[in-house]
Amino acid sequence: MEYAPGISQLAGLLADPGRAAMLWALMDGSARPAGELAMIAGLSASSTSGHLARMSEGGLLAVETRGRNRYYRLATPEIGVAIEALASASLASQPPRLRAVPVSRTAPPALRQARTCYDHLAGELAVGLFERMSEAGWLIVSGSTVDLSAPGAEAMGQLGIDLGATRRKRRQFACTCPDWSERKPHLGGALGAALLESLLARGWIERTDTSRALRVTPRGQREIVNVAA
Repeated sequence: MEYAPGISQLAGLLADPGRAAMLWALMDGSARPAGELAMIAGLSASSTSGHLARMSEGGLLAVETRGRNRYYRLATPEIGVAIEALASASLASQPPRLRAVPVSRTAPPALRQARTCYDHLAGELAVGLFERMSEAGWLIVSGSTVDLSAPGAEAMGQLGIDLGATRRKRRQFACTCPDWSERKPHLGGALGAALLESLLARGWIERTDTSRALRVTPRGQREIVNVAA
């Protein structure tokens, strides 16, 4: 039987709640000692040691030695991508609820503020922009499909987005994307990707070296709050 290599092994490692809690704490790109990860997961030192060994052997974690201490971090950026994709899939697969779902308080702060979601913007920053653009009448939202009003198209053009080129992309022009940390939608699709690139080009946000977290620059802090305000 043919199957995608490594999926069952990866799924087995992620299935344990304690291991998942430790991996989640490392999503911000940090390296943490075993004792700190044990406290986060609520496990004993011996149990934590066994879990860390399994995840290291399975390729999920890399180990750094600093003096007499060992620090653990995600082995590759792709591991973080897989974990975040599972978080998004978990949220998207939940049945509709009549009550609001609270935001995730366990998300690493850097990721919760602003991050990439595939090729578009996510986190508090993205959700706030989506809400303001919708309230300003820039976005026409119908279910999960999104389009631009005439004022919205003009505003996107002022942000430096080439809407003609964006609409010619061989993908959905714009859509809602569930944000796993905020439990609200942000802007996805080709337009969402174009918006991210525009904010990067303007120097309002910057990529970071350690994770998919994005840093809002001082200029961005001044300018982004005025978008669709």
